[in-house]
Amino acid sequence: MAFPLRASVAALALVALTACADHESGAELSTTGFGDATMNNTMIQSGEKDYVMDLAGRFSREVPDTVNFAFNSAVLDGQAQEILRRQAHWIRQFPEVRFRVFGHTDLVGSNAYNKTLGLRRAQAVVAYLGTQGISRSRLEAMVSYGKTRPLIQTTNEERQNRRTVTEVSGFVKRHPTVMNGKYAEVVFREYVKSAEWRHPPNKPVSVQVTEAPE
Repeated sequence: MAFPLRASVAALALVALTACADHESGAELSTTGFGDATMNNTMIQSGEKDYVMDLAGRFSREVPDTVNFAFNSAVLDGQAQEILRRQAHWIRQFPEVRFRVFGHTDLVGSNAYNKTLGLRRAQAVVAYLGTQGISRSRLEAMVSYGKTRPLIQTTNEERQNRRTVTEVSGFVKRHPTVMNGKYAEVVFREYVKSAEWRHPPNKPVSVQVTEAPE
């Protein structure tokens, strides 16, 4: 029985070594997305997920969600700042909602450098939104895709790939509305306001009828 046991142990060790071969010694393991599955399951069970998706769709339809950058830069130009002011105006209307800013680069340069650059761009956006009255506790800039998700597949400089994207990520858990589970009211609040009848209440509407000459 000793031989089969030693063989099993050796096989397990070989599997472990093979699994480690994809990472250099001392390399940092990617933690992007860690815990997302649990979070998604919780959101689905509570009914939150559908409302987050509804709000995310509204945000991308009603304001530009993307700003672009010059090559090798995390500086926000005038056009980027104007877009972010529009984003901030929308975000201020929904104090119950959290957002993530994803940083991207083009395909020029190393993976490590571009990941850092993408993160700097996301942080620049979060900092600017903070100057527009948005609480930093509602904004995340700790995720960077670097150059792994280009819009345009080219190894040359490409402005469309040098971008950040702002997205709805969920609800502020301790906000009173959310604690009461009133997600639908958050999503549809502005729709209801925009559809309200503007005529003053309890005031009769006079209609003037003009007779046509015979």
